[in-house]
Amino acid sequence: MHGKDLLGQLIQDLCCLPGVGPKSAQRMAYYLLQRNRQGARQLANTLLSASQTIGYCEQCQTLSEQKLCRICSDTSRDQAVICIVESPGDVWAVDQAGAFKGIYFVLHGHLSPLDGIGPDELGLDKLTQKLIAGTVDELILATNSTVEGEATAHLIAELARKYKVHASRIAHGVPMGGELEYIDSGTLAHAFNGRKEI
Repeated sequence: MHGKDLLGQLIQDLCCLPGVGPKSAQRMAYYLLQRNRQGARQLANTLLSASQTIGYCEQCQTLSEQKLCRICSDTSRDQAVICIVESPGDVWAVDQAGAFKGIYFVLHGHLSPLDGIGPDELGLDKLTQKLIAGTVDELILATNSTVEGEATAHLIAELARKYKVHASRIAHGVPMGGELEYIDSGTLAHAFNGRKEI
């Protein structure tokens, strides 16, 4: 493959990142090749290693190198309180806020019938097994404040009621249409402390 073709491929591949268009990808590619080849090699090695090594926690479904993530394996956390979130990025955001001391369950999305995403695709069968086991006292529903996020929260609240588990929804400060990953820690802490029953 000629240099020009390889450079074009690099720019095209960088466009797979969220929010990165052709111009940004071009700037990144030129920067790495002109000013930071060592950084480029390090990035390539880390990406390759991460893609081969990082999987999903068997208990909460977040990204993890181990069978159980560091949060699920932390015995000081309250295993009876589960925060339901849409993505591993949301786990990081909520945990950084420091207001929540339980464990998580990651849905990897939200209900979206048009996209073929129903309860099975969200791993709700695994969540149901936890509820059946009788070890869960409360589900805190921290899905995004979008129409799909609200519908997902409602479905899970109904599931909790079926198994007589208390369900609450975060509120106060998380804007409609907002995504947890991009909300500051203070706002998230306030949302957790002001959660309400649904």
